Amino acid sequence: MSVAGTYDCVLKSPMGDQKSTMVVNVDGDTWTGTNSGAQGSIEITDGKVDGNTLTWSMSITVPMPMTLEGTATVDGDAINGSVKAGAFGSFPLTGTRA
Repeated sequence: MSVAGTYDCVLKSPMGDQKSTMVVNVDGDTWTGTNSGAQGSIEITDGKVDGNTLTWSMSITVPMPMTLEGTATVDGDAINGSVKAGAFGSFPLTGTRA
């Protein structure tokens, strides 16, 4: 099964659960897409695909400017991983294919 798709995700952050919808468009060993939630929509950058593992970056401005670095594994319709928020550490990400 392809890792491409739309996922309803929850990031467990110090600011509480952050719900978002992540769109994954795969092209070979790279991917592009968006992550949309309460803070708006963010373009995915540096998206890479290695088997069923995704890695990516996102630049945010709210609550403060920083680059988030994500890694997650897709298993069927489930996605699980983490997002690193600079000096604030990494936070778990879970979700299901929409």
